[in-house]
Amino acid sequence: MSSFAPVLHSEWLKVRTLRSLLGTLLALFAVTTAFSAIAGVSDTSDPESDPLFTALSGVAPGQIAAISFGAMAVSSEFHGGGLRLSLAAVPRRGRWFAAKLLAVAVPTLAVGLVTALTALVVARAGLGDAASGLSTGQQIRGVVGCAAYLTLMALFAAGIAALLRSGVGALSLIVPLVLVVSFVIGDAAGAGVADFLPDRAGQAVLYETPDRTLGPWTGLGVTALWATAAVAAGAWSVRRRDA
Repeated sequence: MSSFAPVLHSEWLKVRTLRSLLGTLLALFAVTTAFSAIAGVSDTSDPESDPLFTALSGVAPGQIAAISFGAMAVSSEFHGGGLRLSLAAVPRRGRWFAAKLLAVAVPTLAVGLVTALTALVVARAGLGDAASGLSTGQQIRGVVGCAAYLTLMALFAAGIAALLRSGVGALSLIVPLVLVVSFVIGDAAGAGVADFLPDRAGQAVLYETPDRTLGPWTGLGVTALWATAAVAAGAWSVRRRDA
C-alpha cells in the first residue's frame, strides 16, 4: 500500500491540475442539476411520470460530462509522450493503471453524490406534491445509485480510451451508444434487449418503480459488468502495447 500511495497521489495531481478535467466535473454538476430542475417544473402536471426519475433525469445529458472525464483522464497520457514518462516513473503498468482508474472513480463518485442530491432537492421543489410519495429509502437509493452509475460510466469510458488509446475514439463510440443506439435498439428489438445496454441498465436505479427487465441494483450490476469488461480490455492494452 505504501508503494501505491505515491502513484495514486501523482495521478490525482494530474487530475487536479488539468483544467479541462475539472471543467468536465463542473459541467457534470451544472448540466445535471439544470436539466433536473427544468424537468421538475415541466412534469408537475403529469400524473404518470415517475417522480424519482424526473428529479434525477438530468443525469441523461449530464452523464456525457462523466464519460468525457473518464476518457480524457486516460487519453491525456497518450499525448506528447505522457505515458512513456508515467511508465518510466512507475514501471509496473498494472499499478499505474489501477491508480489512474482510482483517480477517475473517486472524484466522479464524490461529485456524483453532490450532483444527485442537489438535483433531487431542486427538482422536488418544482414537483411539489407530485414527489410527496417518495420514501426516504427511495431517495437515498436514487442519490447513491445515480452517483454509482456516473462513476461506472466514467470507468467504462476510461477503459475504452485505454483500449483505443484515444479520447476522441472513446467518445465517438460511447456518446452515440448512450444517446442514439439504446433507443434505436429499444424500438427495433424491444425494451428487453435495450435494458441490458450499459446506460439503460444502470439507469434503472433512478426509477421509483422500475418497469424494466432489470431491477435497480441488478441493472447497476449489469453496468458494472460493462465497465469491468472495458477496464479489463484497457488493462490488456496498457500491458501489451508499446507506450
